[in-house]
Amino acid sequence: MTAFLTQQTVRFGHVDPAGIAYYPRIYDYIHEAFEELWERHVGVLYYHLIQERKIGFPLVHSEVDFANPLRFGDRPVVRVTCFQIGRASLGLRYLYSLDKASCIDARMITACINLERMQSIPIPSEYRGRFESILEPLPAKETRKR
Repeated sequence: MTAFLTQQTVRFGHVDPAGIAYYPRIYDYIHEAFEELWERHVGVLYYHLIQERKIGFPLVHSEVDFANPLRFGDRPVVRVTCFQIGRASLGLRYLYSLDKASCIDARMITACINLERMQSIPIPSEYRGRFESILEPLPAKETRKR
């Protein structure tokens, strides 16, 4: 399976008094990886999608498991895959790791919407194929929404 890979840096201002990345900051990291996925993998700036096309992908559901902390100076690798593609929804998985240690496993579901009407719309076909290229394989006896 193909995945989109990127790397992020834990900065001084991202850590709490315990010396680990403050958990709300993790959502910022995930969104930064989301925007980079759009730019480097899909081929369109997320800014352009929002400002010019008036299409957004707001978060509608999230699940985040924290296995190991991220600390100031860490440079985790982020592996992004797609676990679900619906007519107007997109499920992306973000795996953060340091060396071989898993740190964060996040599953985010976003809805594709027209920002002017604030209504769901089908994911444009020119983008759907890029997400299908990082689609996780189906577990046995399971079907995926299409």
